[in-house]
Amino acid sequence: MARRPRRKAEETREDILSMTELLFRQRGFVAVSIADIAASLGMSPANVFKHFRTKAALVDAIAERHLEDVADRFAAFDDDLPPQEQLLRFVLRLLDSHLQDIQENPYLFEMVLMTVQAKLDAGNRYRERIVQKLNDIIREGVSRGRYNCANPESAASTVADALASVLHPVLIARDDKDTLVERAQKIVNFVDAALQNSAC
Repeated sequence: MARRPRRKAEETREDILSMTELLFRQRGFVAVSIADIAASLGMSPANVFKHFRTKAALVDAIAERHLEDVADRFAAFDDDLPPQEQLLRFVLRLLDSHLQDIQENPYLFEMVLMTVQAKLDAGNRYRERIVQKLNDIIREGVSRGRYNCANPESAASTVADALASVLHPVLIARDDKDTLVERAQKIVNFVDAALQNSAC
């Protein structure tokens, strides 16, 4: 009887991630065990643990995939727009993306919440991407003479904190879209005025 060819570790890792994501989407990450994942793939739990030492590591890897997709949704928009409009579009697009996930992928959204609350790598990297995009917009505003900001990177981190009530997954889950959009517009107007009138 011929032995099955050995698979590359990266292929096995991807199979584990794909199956785990499927099971998490169907049942929620709390209801799925490492043994469930292993059984669905016809492998031992030890083999899953060989690639992912904990269930949290699996959650983090899947959340990273998902957050990459979300980041791609807001990566490109018209840089010719005024900085205030760029800022508002960025925030509303990101808010809309989160609200869409709450409706269409509640179990996956629950998993993303866990990465944020547990401060897992995926959640930290996602915040870094948001701060970087805000930094880019603020720098653009400085170069156009609209913003008076000596340290755009520090300002971007502060702006991300100010926008938490409309961007943080935990905080937006409890409000309706109209309320969140109105709040986002008010915060962006406030931030825009602050960036114009402060040396930050």
